[in-house]
Amino acid sequence: MRLLLISNSTNAGEAYLDYPKFDIQSFLGSGIKKVLFIPYAGVTFSFDDYAKKVQERFDEIGYEVDSIHLHADPVKAVKEADAIVIGGGNTWQLTRMIHDQKLIDPIREKVLTGTPFVGWSAGSNMACPTIKTTNDMPIVDPHGFHALHLIPFQINPHYLDANPDGHAGETREQRIEEFLEVNQDTVVLGLREGTMLLVRNTKIELIGPRPSRIFKFGENPIEVNPGEDLSFLF
Repeated sequence: MRLLLISNSTNAGEAYLDYPKFDIQSFLGSGIKKVLFIPYAGVTFSFDDYAKKVQERFDEIGYEVDSIHLHADPVKAVKEADAIVIGGGNTWQLTRMIHDQKLIDPIREKVLTGTPFVGWSAGSNMACPTIKTTNDMPIVDPHGFHALHLIPFQINPHYLDANPDGHAGETREQRIEEFLEVNQDTVVLGLREGTMLLVRNTKIELIGPRPSRIFKFGENPIEVNPGEDLSFLF
């Protein structure tokens, strides 16, 4: 199994998918020429526009983007894919469409048997057991919280340590603590922006300029730095 799970698509002041593009290229390698892109998390723009936006960046690293929404048989498209890429947006909408298209099992089977998987933001949420630690507003009924369960822990993308000035609501840490109160056997990894997880079978490497934060019920959160062995999460 090979996964590249990216916290966010765009760093402040940078072009879309600019900071992770060479990590994506290194991950996919030279043997892959075309990726199957799943744009279902896009809500306020068309899937055509989303695929075009991703293609513009993937042109720079040498890959053709084949969007699943153009296929009459999405399951067949997954089964024939050389690599699977799931973009960010609204996790609830993404999950609803993946469930509606009956893609959970086909994607999971493909990835567990070696097909490379890249996800950012909502796409990274989909690699988890459930989508319960997404930051997104539940704009649709996803027909179940279950996701691809490629990894045994939850990711909270875009993890922030504190609230913006003037905001008096819960911090991200407080919200995760609420989750753990009722999901006590689950581990949550707060993946800060600009960072990503490279997963090879049960080996996990944190890539990027910032540490990640790991939460377990009844324990103080711990910080893990890039380069540390995170395989204990399996």
